[in-house]
Amino acid sequence: MSFTVAIVGRPNVGKSTLFNRLVGKKLALVDDTPGVTRDRRPGDAKLVDLRFTIIDTAGLEETGPDTLEGRMRAQTELAIADADLTLFVVDAKSGLTPLDKTFGELLRRSGKPVVLVANKSEARGSDGGFYDAFTLGLGEPVPISAEHGQGMIDLRDAIVEAIGEEHAFPEDEDEAVTNVSISASEADGEDDEDFEPEYDETKPLRVAIVGRPNAGKSTLINRFLGEDRLLTGPEAGITRDSISVDWDWRGRTIKMFDTAGMRRKARVQEKLEKLSVADALRAIRFAETVVIVFDATIPFEKQDLQIVDLVLREGRAAVLAFNKWDLVEYPQEVLADLREKTERLLPQARGIRAVPISGETGYGLDKLMQSIIDTDMVWNKRISTAKLNRWLDSVQTQHPPPAVSGRRLKLKYMTQVKARPPAFMISCTRPDAVPEHYLRYLTNGLRADFQMPGVPIRIHMRASENPFESKKKRR
Repeated sequence: MSFTVAIVGRPNVGKSTLFNRLVGKKLALVDDTPGVTRDRRPGDAKLVDLRFTIIDTAGLEETGPDTLEGRMRAQTELAIADADLTLFVVDAKSGLTPLDKTFGELLRRSGKPVVLVANKSEARGSDGGFYDAFTLGLGEPVPISAEHGQGMIDLRDAIVEAIGEEHAFPEDEDEAVTNVSISASEADGEDDEDFEPEYDETKPLRVAIVGRPNAGKSTLINRFLGEDRLLTGPEAGITRDSISVDWDWRGRTIKMFDTAGMRRKARVQEKLEKLSVADALRAIRFAETVVIVFDATIPFEKQDLQIVDLVLREGRAAVLAFNKWDLVEYPQEVLADLREKTERLLPQARGIRAVPISGETGYGLDKLMQSIIDTDMVWNKRISTAKLNRWLDSVQTQHPPPAVSGRRLKLKYMTQVKARPPAFMISCTRPDAVPEHYLRYLTNGLRADFQMPGVPIRIHMRASENPFESKKKRR
């Protein structure tokens, strides 16, 4: 992207609505409740012919630095410092407030280019608020309606004028976009089912961090990044939006998603929390590997197990992280107990990798990242058809399929139909009659014999084709 723009303003003026309008997707949570946005959320914006990075921020409030609102303001000030341009959004419908004037002074002192945006200008009686915005001394306000998309051309012209055409339209931008689209289409190609491709250790990896509220997810990501990128604190449920951050680990690009804590469904009553949980579920579906963060001081709550089961049912590669390990008094005894409970309580993910960590001190983070890479390798694994059919003959010899209604089942042919997660198709007689315990036997055999611990494995049974079916039809 050519430049970075931060959207700032007091709470409930429509910053997240404008953010969603510019990125063309409903990425940021929007609600009538003031203060919905808390973290900095970046996105790729498109405004007519402009392409830039947009940052949604929390509403600016005057409060002490030790409060949650004070930490939110600190995150917004960091966004202003990092941005090339600031969109200062005011509410033309309700008019200016003392907060608007205070933060207008803050932006003027920053020395960065500022575009004053008068949102909700489509509302009746908004003219007074629009003309009041001139008193901020930040130039002529741009009247827009973020909700209805009005005034976007004027906003584009104001951005170009504020930042300069050379900065707004860098050279060779079209060529860079073309190259990205070509590489993305090549990456989506499927491999031949009989070929076992090498794992690409340079491909960017998408990782989602999920867990119950106050398990330490945001603190863990901040420790990975080495900076206070995400809002943290002792309060439970601070994170609302699913925020993505990019960083490098040993030369590999990692896109990591912080998500809202997921409580039991019966306890989720408020609309805003429902939106946050839905955003976390979307992050799980978009990710490749999901790290489920447990609180090591109170692990294996019922909700923890339900989150793991949800991740596996979605077909994601899963890794367990027992956080707050610095608070555990007898680590060796607790670790042995956790490993025993992992094997007993999560039989559907036998061999799942579990790592004790501390997001506060950084303990175990390298081991956690290596476990993520190893699990992703298994999740992407492909096995040749020849190996699978030799294995199928071997396991049937050791434990033949049972007889159902006096007729023995025959498993004839096996192949891998997809990876991510590994899925296999077995051609057999009477696929509906194969008992569940024999499918578990095959699944556990695949895990053990082809080293596929901890990832979901899908086995589909299909009726074998009858070579004489066409002759019957001709008769």
